[in-house]
Amino acid sequence: MILKARSIKTAIHIEGVAIPVLIRLELGAGHSYSINGRSLRLRLPVHANTQLIEQHLMQCRDWVEQQVFPKKPALREAFMGGAERKSGDILTVGERQYRLEIAFKEQATNTARHKSGVIFLQLNPKLNAWERGRVTKTLLSRVVARDFLPEISERVLRMNEQTFRQPISSVNLKYNHSNWGSCSSHANVNLSTRLLFAPRKVQDYVILHELAHLLEMNHSDRFWKLVEQYMPDYQEQEKWLKKNRQLCDF
Repeated sequence: MILKARSIKTAIHIEGVAIPVLIRLELGAGHSYSINGRSLRLRLPVHANTQLIEQHLMQCRDWVEQQVFPKKPALREAFMGGAERKSGDILTVGERQYRLEIAFKEQATNTARHKSGVIFLQLNPKLNAWERGRVTKTLLSRVVARDFLPEISERVLRMNEQTFRQPISSVNLKYNHSNWGSCSSHANVNLSTRLLFAPRKVQDYVILHELAHLLEMNHSDRFWKLVEQYMPDYQEQEKWLKKNRQLCDF
């Protein structure tokens, strides 16, 4: 019998958090596993039987519970489902409020649109509670990002003009759990939509932090001196983010 490479989808549960698992059975020996904000990936030889797969899943579970989650709390948060939402709920983001209207329809794609302060969500009724929470969180983030992007872009450009005056290719808002912001070598400034729940001074710090990367693509002493030059109390803003990160989510 010739064994072929194949994939198996399952999930493990840790402290009430469901983690999707993609098991890839491949030709060749050895095994490996990795995790990101979307899933745990486990690679095993194609001849692995059910008992071996279960054994490695238990090892992965122990690894995530004992090493990954304690060191990277943001990853644990990434797998948590969003709050249970219902029509009529009010979502407050900074000084803006959105009323939610939720409808269910069997369709391949879940959608959301914003009009006059109301966010209309259309969800597949076959989603379980955890899936519905994750999907709702993602859709709300996208809609709110589009609404806030003009304002955030203007603030980024204005702060850049007041500080480092470097070329910027783009300003982007997207849902991200692994960091509050990033700046690419192509001068793309990316900010997490979760930052919109933080105080304005904290937002300014993250913006300044990413702008400083336009000059220093590292966290060297020179980088931190650039940040401190324009925000001497930047460490207070970092403390706020570490202490209150669980409050910043959809």
